[in-house]
Amino acid sequence: MPVPMIEAGDVVKTFTVRARSGVLRRTRTPVRAVDGVSFTVEPGEFVGYLGPNGAGKSTTIKMLTGILTASSGTLRVCGLDPSRRRTTLARRLGVVFGQRTTLWWDLPLRDSLALVRRLYRVEAGAHRERLAELTALLELEPFLDTPVRQLSLGQRMRGDLAAALLHDPELLVLDEPTIGLDVMSKATVRDFLERVNAERGTTVLLTTHDLGDIERLCRRVLIIDHGRLAYDGGLDELRRTVDADRLLVVELARPAPPIVLDGVEAERVEGPRQWLRLPRTANAAAVVAALARDHEIRDISLREAGIEEVLAGLYRGDHAYWCSGRPVAP
Repeated sequence: MPVPMIEAGDVVKTFTVRARSGVLRRTRTPVRAVDGVSFTVEPGEFVGYLGPNGAGKSTTIKMLTGILTASSGTLRVCGLDPSRRRTTLARRLGVVFGQRTTLWWDLPLRDSLALVRRLYRVEAGAHRERLAELTALLELEPFLDTPVRQLSLGQRMRGDLAAALLHDPELLVLDEPTIGLDVMSKATVRDFLERVNAERGTTVLLTTHDLGDIERLCRRVLIIDHGRLAYDGGLDELRRTVDADRLLVVELARPAPPIVLDGVEAERVEGPRQWLRLPRTANAAAVVAALARDHEIRDISLREAGIEEVLAGLYRGDHAYWCSGRPVAP
């Protein structure tokens, strides 16, 4: 049986927060940034790791890469203990932080990648072959000889991806890799990551606030909220789990006042077109039939809730936590 890329078992990370309590006294309060998280990522998976700010995503990433040590629980990455075998793990792991470059600021990109080769002790022939492949896939050739400080954000991000993959890691951990990128740069990065996962079988764990990345790339999502795992499953299952409204877009033959139907809310009206919000429990066929009785309809379409709305519904829901579609006690 293949060894899982990531095994997390009841992982806890506690920080101590100090605060003033009078002139000379300070109080210490333990805070659990990660609170009993358990999940497994198998080889070849492309997994999204989501959650609101302060949920525990970055703390989890730092524990996976060995920067932080878990307070309790078990954690294995590529079959290794990240905190005890950090140097060995680094040769099997690629990491990209969208807001922090690993490249040398004043060196040309080509020289930065040559230094990466030395750090990871990549054999010269393998380096040439891998660099040529990454240069073609990421379209690096036009700026390989440009100092990193002169690169655009999109170009620098492609350089960081090349540096993270130059030693052909088994696992790629990405923290906001498309933050601040324009549409074309995002498309290039997304296409590249899709190919690396599909063609080379590289396991990818992606943390992002850009939910377009998640919908395009991830077949599975993990959601963390208040330090606890709130959901583990597919996007379609997530939509069914959370009671998110659907949107019925109706184009009438002529402009009309906002449509009034039981349980249906007219969210927006622009001339003959109206956007009607339907609760998930509403019978869409019955609503369409009622509309057809009272209005002349030219076009109609039903849109499922976007991932943004689904996540917003999850975070503000009455349930405490969800995991694999089932409520879990906090």
